Amino acid sequence: MTGPAGPAAAAAAGGAGLEDSRIDAVEVHAFEVPTDGPGGKEQDGTLEWDSTTMILVRVHAAGRTGLGYTYGDVSVASFVTSKLAPVLRGESVTSPPALWQRMGARIRNAGRPGVGAMAVSAVDVALWDLKARLLGLPLIHLLPAHHDRVPVYGSGGFTNYPLDRLTGQLAGWVEQGIPRVKLKTSREPERDPERLAAVRRAVGDGTELLTDANGALTGKEALYWAHRFHDEWDVRWLEEPVSSADFAGLRLLRDRGPARLEIAAGEYAFTTRDFVNLLEPPAVDCLQADVTRCGGITGVLEIGGLSAARHIDLSAHCAPALSAHAFCAVRRLRHLEYFHDHVRVERLLFDGTPEPDGGTVRPDPGRPGLGLDVTWSDAEPYRVYGTRPDRRA
Repeated sequence: MTGPAGPAAAAAAGGAGLEDSRIDAVEVHAFEVPTDGPGGKEQDGTLEWDSTTMILVRVHAAGRTGLGYTYGDVSVASFVTSKLAPVLRGESVTSPPALWQRMGARIRNAGRPGVGAMAVSAVDVALWDLKARLLGLPLIHLLPAHHDRVPVYGSGGFTNYPLDRLTGQLAGWVEQGIPRVKLKTSREPERDPERLAAVRRAVGDGTELLTDANGALTGKEALYWAHRFHDEWDVRWLEEPVSSADFAGLRLLRDRGPARLEIAAGEYAFTTRDFVNLLEPPAVDCLQADVTRCGGITGVLEIGGLSAARHIDLSAHCAPALSAHAFCAVRRLRHLEYFHDHVRVERLLFDGTPEPDGGTVRPDPGRPGLGLDVTWSDAEPYRVYGTRPDRRA
């Protein structure tokens, strides 16, 4: 726990004034953590994986360090090193959005969506964290917050889980006071009735049940399963029933699916225009955004404005230790995905990760910035990029 927070405390600790603080170094690290699924693998509707890689960025100025991260391929780390770090050195930390714009211009020809957007997201989060730490504030108090906590839903339920592990995981979240849970579906659709029936029995009728097909279905297949999911197991959320790039398919589901079954997508949207495409005309009932992919904190603020202007809620995709702060600044906030893989990785690599309480996650108002500190001794065995820093700021 830190001492008194505030600009005066930061100055007393020897920090320079914010207007005089300039970036003197950018570090990039990557850590690959094996999954804990059956046989060392996890599956959803369209993908199988055996590890999760976090790319960690640390930005230094005036004796303070801000951190940000994304989840993706290790190539994101080299992208930050080669394209973004040179843009930042010597620049003032006063305005992360101004540096966000400069980074966006820098990567135009290198590729803005995908790896480029993820790299910018990690750096942008680090810049906001750094500014908050220099001011001695928790990040939520630096942002234009509408909320002081974020509702969560438990997320995992991978398609290769045996029934006992599937039901135990989801029921475990309910026992912790989380009133909504999500499982992966549609890899082998013929198995889903048994899986959904087992989950519904395990979590009870009072728990909100969400599903995620990860784009595994065609439009007509998804329409068929949408009605079954809703009518037989009271599913209220169907995420990416078709590819998130299939706007016509999403609109088919939104317009012709059950009235009380919401269609959701947006986790693979990287630029502001990607979100506009999901909203004009509306292809979803609830929009999703991932702070580690959509341009970081600055991107979330833009997307939150879009969702408010179009009267559509915004749900946070994964990365709970970051999203807990960022999405408190979203007026039309729905909830945050408390994703099994990311919870494991963040608990392993950081001290200060927030824990659910009463179905919500609340940023710690007593810790500056994101409230996270790297636990280097735990992280080092998983390193795949960079070297352990000498400084401990």
